[in-house]
Amino acid sequence: MAQRRREYWAERSGAGRLPWRSSLLVAVFTQAATGWVHHLQPDREPVGVAGRLLLLLGPALLLLRHRYPVPVVYGVCAVTLVYLACGYPYGPVFISVALACFSAVVAGHRHAAWGAVGALWAGHLLIGHWLYRWLPPPGDGPAPWGTEGGVTAWVIAVLAASEVVRVRREQWARDRAERKAAERRRVDEERLRIARELHDVLAHSISVINVQAGVGLALLDTDHEQARTALTTIKAASKEALGEVRQVLNTLRAPGEAPRTPAPGLDRLSELIDQAAAAGLTVSVEGEAAARGLSPGTDLAAFRILQEALTNVVRHSGSRTARIRVTRPPGALELRVEDDGPATGGDAGGSGTGLIGMRERAAAQGGSIEAGPRPDGGFRVLARLPLGDTENSGNDGHTASGEDR
Repeated sequence: MAQRRREYWAERSGAGRLPWRSSLLVAVFTQAATGWVHHLQPDREPVGVAGRLLLLLGPALLLLRHRYPVPVVYGVCAVTLVYLACGYPYGPVFISVALACFSAVVAGHRHAAWGAVGALWAGHLLIGHWLYRWLPPPGDGPAPWGTEGGVTAWVIAVLAASEVVRVRREQWARDRAERKAAERRRVDEERLRIARELHDVLAHSISVINVQAGVGLALLDTDHEQARTALTTIKAASKEALGEVRQVLNTLRAPGEAPRTPAPGLDRLSELIDQAAAAGLTVSVEGEAAARGLSPGTDLAAFRILQEALTNVVRHSGSRTARIRVTRPPGALELRVEDDGPATGGDAGGSGTGLIGMRERAAAQGGSIEAGPRPDGGFRVLARLPLGDTENSGNDGHTASGEDR
């Protein structure tokens, strides 16, 4: 946190540039106001050439307060202590101390600033109550304790103000870091969402194309009509995949615009079954009526989960049949996809992220996925997606699996 604070302060203060404007302003004001202050403190030493040089040395050190805050705060306090030891009048000289202390505390060197100002305060006490006998002005007595109280109050006020600003800047730095982290998370989540969408779109369509391409090659010389059918299926699957990919890419290019075509949902379940059939997979469905009245997010997630589950059957299962069961227990939508196996065990050419993508989609909706071998053989995917109050009220009593077959 201290390093982050220093980097933040360096960036905000322009550590690569010398703060000459503020330093010049302090120098001019100190020189002008000290002469006026001397009239209010006639018992102090007149500010001669040496005093003017000391008054210039403090603002000159302030030029380096952003690059070297610790040496500057100690240097300014030392110069101020020499100025006080020479018996010159109190007043504007302390502006340089306040500014140096402020810069050191805000830059994260609070202990150094406390130490430097504490040393100045202790030195002032020493001068005012012991060393005054040997220091100008001649015949000076011990400093009044009222003056010491004022100096002490000034030191506490400078340190307190610096700490308040430091805390505020730390909070700004934390807020900015949190905003950047949140932005990175949003970017990562959007990238994962796009990757998941593209995977689901392409995996299913390319699986169908792969199967049909194999059928077409095998029957090209023996059954021209069947080969033509396979090529027609390839054309339709590739056209649909291109359309969905184009929709995703259009969303990327114009993130503020609404999609030109609606996102797929379970109302397109029959198309999904037809595509699976074109890949040689026979799919039976139970509970289609339970898929009605879903929110867009739940509808899309359910469609993609079923799509990926069927794609995995095409790729990895030796079975040519699959069963989909859609149910609606209280507060949830359950999707069950089963096949009778066995697993092919060969390289299906996939990315290996299908189950991961399904789990991510379910988790994004607050749901879960259970996937694994069935006790009697084959494979089962069980997805559970929570439903909102509106979706539950639109259930119309469809909670069983076989009533609306």
